[in-house]
Amino acid sequence: MPNPDHAPNRLVAALAYEGLCAFEFGIAAEVFGLSRPEMGPDWYTFITCAEHQGPLATNVGLKVEAEAGLDALDKAGTIIIPGWRSDGAVPSDAVRDALLSAHARGARLVSICSGAFLLAAIGLLDGRRATTHWRYAERLGAAHPNVTVNADILYTEDSQVFTSAGSAAGIDLLLHLVRKDFGAAAANSVARRMVVAAHRAGGQAQFIERPVPSWPENKLAGLLDQLRADPSRSWTIDQMADAAAMSQRTLARRFQEATGTSPAAWLTLQRISVARDLLETTGLPMERIAEEVGMGTATNLRLHFVTHVGIPPNLYRKQFRREGAFPGASTSD
Repeated sequence: MPNPDHAPNRLVAALAYEGLCAFEFGIAAEVFGLSRPEMGPDWYTFITCAEHQGPLATNVGLKVEAEAGLDALDKAGTIIIPGWRSDGAVPSDAVRDALLSAHARGARLVSICSGAFLLAAIGLLDGRRATTHWRYAERLGAAHPNVTVNADILYTEDSQVFTSAGSAAGIDLLLHLVRKDFGAAAANSVARRMVVAAHRAGGQAQFIERPVPSWPENKLAGLLDQLRADPSRSWTIDQMADAAAMSQRTLARRFQEATGTSPAAWLTLQRISVARDLLETTGLPMERIAEEVGMGTATNLRLHFVTHVGIPPNLYRKQFRREGAFPGASTSD
C-alpha cells in the first residue's frame, strides 16, 4: 500500500553519454534544473549522471561532464533519456541494469526523441505503445517488432514509461510531467518562462504540413484564437467556416494540415484542456464546469474526459488538486 505520508521523489536524473543530444539534454535541464523559488521547497532537484567520468562530446561540438555516476539512478524518481544513438547502438550492461533496476523500484523513465531506442534496446518498450521522431519511427519499429510504434503522436505514457516524438515534443512531455506532479498552474508558470504552449495533448499529431501564419495574414489563425478564447460557445462547422471566410470543405482541409485533426476534434481537445484547469484550480461542480467549457452537461463532460484523459473528471480532480485548496469542491461526476 502506498504511504500517503511519504514525500514524493523529486530527484530528476538525466543520463549523459558520448554523442549526447544537446537540445534534448538542454530542455530537461531547463524544466527541472533551474532554480524556481516561486514553486516552493518541494520543487525538483536535477542531476546529470553518466557511466564514465570525464568530458563527453555532444552532437553539436560542446562537451559536458556529468556530476554523478550511474549509482545516482538508484535514488532518482524520474530518469530522463535525452536522445540516444539511433544507429542501433547497444547500451552497456551497466546502463541496462541501472535503468531496469530503477524502473522495477517505481522510477519514471522518460525518453525524448531518439531516446526511445535506448528504452527499446533494454526491453522496456516490449508490448508497449511508444513514439519517437517521425524520421526514426520506421527504423525503431523494424529493429524492435515487439514495440507498437506510433509516429503520429507527441508523447506516450504507459506504466511509468514515457516516450516523446521530436525535440519540441519533449518539451510537451516534460511539461506534462510537471502538470502531473504539481498541477496546471505550475506547468503554466514553467511554460510562460520558456515562452511555449502550456499544454499540448499527447495524442496530437507531431507533423504539421503547413505552419499557420498569424492573424490577419491567415484567417484560420484568427478562428483558432476565437475558439480558444470562448470554448463555451456552441460552435457549428458552418459558423467556423464563416468565421474563417472559407467553405466547410476548405476549412476541414486547412484544419487537418495545420493541426493534424478535424475542427470538431480540435475544439473538443481545447475544451478538455480548460476543464482540466478548472478541475485542478477551482471547486466548481461538474455541471458548472461542463457549461463553462461548452459541453453542456456533466454526463457529456464525463464521456469526453474519459475518452481523452483516460479517467473520469471527479477522479482527475482527486488526483491533481492541491489538498485543501478548495475544500468545498463537489466530487460528483
